[in-house]
Amino acid sequence: MSVRPFLDDWEIPRVCVIKTRERRDLVELAVPGRAGGLAQDLGSEPTEIVIEGSLYGEDARHDFLETIRDKFKSGAPVPFVVDVLTATDVQQVGIHALYFTEDAEHPDELEFTLVLHESPPPPPPPDPLGGIDAGLLEDAGGLLDSVTGALDAIDALGDLPNIGDPTPQVREAMDRVTASTEGLRTAATLLGSLFGEG
Repeated sequence: MSVRPFLDDWEIPRVCVIKTRERRDLVELAVPGRAGGLAQDLGSEPTEIVIEGSLYGEDARHDFLETIRDKFKSGAPVPFVVDVLTATDVQQVGIHALYFTEDAEHPDELEFTLVLHESPPPPPPPDPLGGIDAGLLEDAGGLLDSVTGALDAIDALGDLPNIGDPTPQVREAMDRVTASTEGLRTAATLLGSLFGEG
């Protein structure tokens, strides 16, 4: 077979068969009062790739098992390249399952099956600002600078009186007015008696 599949930089040896399965996830929704239903497309499922092959000899068997099991145990997606699957646009795969067969009739032969599932890279993290115009952010920064400047100017004026409850200051002023005008009442009484009004 002329197909040469690679997992990362490791070429999978002695490949006999490569199969792919691509399918869409369709859900059928029943419509009350109507024969049949509607199908809703939930998108495509990850591509599944099955690779089958066989190895001969103890050294080839040992090297193959050690390499593939290390990749399987890591659980990390690996780059995948094979010329027959270029149209599927599979870039990374995870090793989903491994199957090995040894037969007493062929003691030096190991048959293997690798089941790979497409593992696309995760999407980029969302933008926390949600695409806000950068000019808007600059304007907000300028407004904040203006507010900070105004607060600094108020602080520079010194201590301002607390005008939360003005009644103590008003009472004090009224007491002073009352004390000042106390003599006027006496003078008004004397003037009234002089002019015969009293």
